Amino acid sequence: MTRIEEVRVHRVSVPLHTPFVTAVRRTDSLDSVLVELVDSDGRSGWGEAPQAWRITGDSLASAEACLEGPLAEVLVGAPADPDVLAPRIASAVVGNTGARAAADTAVHDLAARAAGVSLATHLARRAGWSDPSGDAASVVPVDVTLAVDTADAMAAAAEGRVAEGFGVLKLKVGTDPAGDAARVGAVRAAVGPDVVLRLDANQGWTADEAVAVIRELEDARVGVELVEQPTPRADRIGLAHVRAHVSTPVMADESLFDLADLVELLRLGAVDMVNVKLTKCGGLTAALELLDVARRHGLGLMVGSMMESHVGVGAAAALVAAVGEGCLADLDAAWWLKESPVAGGIHYARDRLLLPDGVGSGIGGLV
Repeated sequence: MTRIEEVRVHRVSVPLHTPFVTAVRRTDSLDSVLVELVDSDGRSGWGEAPQAWRITGDSLASAEACLEGPLAEVLVGAPADPDVLAPRIASAVVGNTGARAAADTAVHDLAARAAGVSLATHLARRAGWSDPSGDAASVVPVDVTLAVDTADAMAAAAEGRVAEGFGVLKLKVGTDPAGDAARVGAVRAAVGPDVVLRLDANQGWTADEAVAVIRELEDARVGVELVEQPTPRADRIGLAHVRAHVSTPVMADESLFDLADLVELLRLGAVDMVNVKLTKCGGLTAALELLDVARRHGLGLMVGSMMESHVGVGAAAALVAAVGEGCLADLDAAWWLKESPVAGGIHYARDRLLLPDGVGSGIGGLV
């Protein structure tokens, strides 16, 4: 088996074509750290640690320091084997989930390349969710996000996205509980009954506000598929209260980082669904475990991302393809970029995310 010989860290900043606005933050660019692990056969595996001050607390500086310091210490000279390295990565540092996710993802990318299979097929075979002799899917349906704005502006944006070929819209709400139902209603009126609407409050409501807004939408028969993270991250009891008092499925995002969080959500009966993100949980190894446990307990599954490039989104898309039918994908983040910082990898075709042909993540290097 090959060994990891070098850890290369690349800081990237890429402008967005449209400002991305949520109840948590506004951004006009992607700022991220890409890690490239080089093995003894000259192959490179890629991972990403986006700056996410308001969610994980990770910064570009902290990710670089972690990847070049304690994580490099456990990676360099070690076999490029996820079974060997995943526990070492997990125990090398406390927190720093973005840096750990980047390292873990890059190790899986190297392993897939060494095996001569795509990253998605590598993950599917490890998870046991597909025929070991078969390949994972190469196309992943995705939604597209509507940033927080006025009702008229969101309705216009929704019409534009549908015209571009998107059939599932994720509406950012939570900045103004008194006006959120009107925003969603305006979007529904603009796009008609056949477009799927998902809501994401990004922790912006109290439990009582969430119940009021969701019930108003239910009473008006607006038609919402799910509501993501209506309450603050730590208020899991509030999350359970919302779920108990509405009919619309409730999903956890920021309330779910690790297995302990999932156990608590299950104990409280707080959610119907979970959104698993590599940057929150620490990588593909942890994500596979979370998705497996959630599925075994009857929860709906979604894989999402932070504001990430084609590297991080590509890894998440491979995970969705590995899990297969029934796992939703909230992976439009790289669609917002004016350009990709890497050559190769995923690309978008209307509301479909196309995984690359070839081995691993398909990333050939920086552009």
